[in-house]
Amino acid sequence: MGARLFDVKQSGRRARRRGESRALALGILPELIGYHLRLVQRAIFADFAESVGAEGISPGLFGVLVLVEANPGLKQQRLAEAAHLDRSSLVPVIDKLEAKGLVERRAADRRSNGLFLTAEGTALLRSLKRRVRRHERRVVENLSAREQRELIRLLGRILPGKR
Repeated sequence: MGARLFDVKQSGRRARRRGESRALALGILPELIGYHLRLVQRAIFADFAESVGAEGISPGLFGVLVLVEANPGLKQQRLAEAAHLDRSSLVPVIDKLEAKGLVERRAADRRSNGLFLTAEGTALLRSLKRRVRRHERRVVENLSAREQRELIRLLGRILPGKR
């Protein structure tokens, strides 16, 4: 990946340059799945920011845009469920996308609004998808297609409700 946020060898070299005699001991961390997932997440998010960041779109905002595009008129409650967010944290996300002119709320009925991409949101998302696909290819460049499918399958088994 273009940006490696955490590389154990690199951090050891930096420690030696600062006059520390040995690399930092990591204790049980290397044995923990969560530790490795976090390292990978940070590296992926850093590469995503490098690839897409000029637009101020995070992986979470990108996911919301994709869901709204795929489900025009989507209600906020359904979006919150699909994005695995609680409603209180979704509102600022929608507000942010609306302020950028990418999403709009339209009355769906007397009690709720549906979410739609604006023309600007549609154009930006088209461009973002191309960049995100390139980013994804970089992320998995060391995995075969079969390994990629297996990784997705295994990660899915970790999710609550999938065990």
